[in-house]
Amino acid sequence: MTAPKKIIPMTVTFLEMRAKPLALPPPQPKGKVAILKCENPPLHFYRYLYNTIGGPYYWVDRKKMDDATLSVILRDPKVELYVLYADGNPAGMAELDFRDPTIGLIAYFGLMPEYIGKHLGYFFLYQTVANAWSRPIKTLLVNTCTLDHPRALPLYQRMGFTPYSREERQVELL
Repeated sequence: MTAPKKIIPMTVTFLEMRAKPLALPPPQPKGKVAILKCENPPLHFYRYLYNTIGGPYYWVDRKKMDDATLSVILRDPKVELYVLYADGNPAGMAELDFRDPTIGLIAYFGLMPEYIGKHLGYFFLYQTVANAWSRPIKTLLVNTCTLDHPRALPLYQRMGFTPYSREERQVELL
């Protein structure tokens, strides 16, 4: 007999940015910090980032994907993965999706648990947004939900994103 699946309700907030932000660039964080674009990221590395960063926030969409489906997305030249490193360690990930030619989507963005609260979030988001606007897009989108870190929505709004829709949804835990 299978155990009943756990369902968690959430509110998803959809945000947009229709022009390059006017936000001031943040100072360079202390220590050795770098952002590198992953070229053809190995699936196991992507899953490590996704599962470690998204675990506390119930990220499940990519966990439900089989390797072949996820590999197609990650190999698409219009999907870019950036990894934030701090002191040589992976500290965050940002996945940008440009498969719609006029829209950029921050598909996934987050920090490793041990790097939250170390003043890296705004810096990394600023650089992610700058990378997105280096493309000829008209709109940059992102969404967050009530299961994400409580500072996610205020951070996106501080960067210049504005909410345009909210939806009640639920996540089915694996």
